[in-house]
Amino acid sequence: MSADVTRVLFVCIGNICRSPTAEAVFRMQVEKSGWGKLFTVDSAGTSGFHVGEPPDRRAQKHAAERGYNLSALRARQIGPMDFDRFDLILVMEKSVLDTVQQLKNFGRGKAEVSMFLDYLPGYEGQNVPDPYYGNADGFSAVLDLVEEGSTALLRSLLKKQGVLGCSC
Repeated sequence: MSADVTRVLFVCIGNICRSPTAEAVFRMQVEKSGWGKLFTVDSAGTSGFHVGEPPDRRAQKHAAERGYNLSALRARQIGPMDFDRFDLILVMEKSVLDTVQQLKNFGRGKAEVSMFLDYLPGYEGQNVPDPYYGNADGFSAVLDLVEEGSTALLRSLLKKQGVLGCSC
């Protein structure tokens, strides 16, 4: 088995709804799987509008109802150094993918950039919908997708790490 740490960054627009949700969900799944030492997890946004703010209160509420704690997370903006610090940058929607790829073109970072839902069979190329301007159901729908996507992502990354027979 490889002992390399895989560094994963989740990115949405403001880093207050989808990407911190993905960070918390994936982090918990990694810890519950027993393979936490193999991963570093973070989140960021393409916009600097919410830098330093906690996740949206609705995102926190819905996440807490499922056992995820987002309260300690703070929004930050993705920067050029992230392409060197992370192995995998997963974006929540196509417009974010375009922005992140443009930013990567300014540097020489090693990070692979792709859509988060590309790891979930049947959802390849699809967006995780932005719940910010919608109702409470949107936050639950995001959690559903993020939980399924995180499970698929974890399986894929553990397979790449050479971990066989994981219970994740």
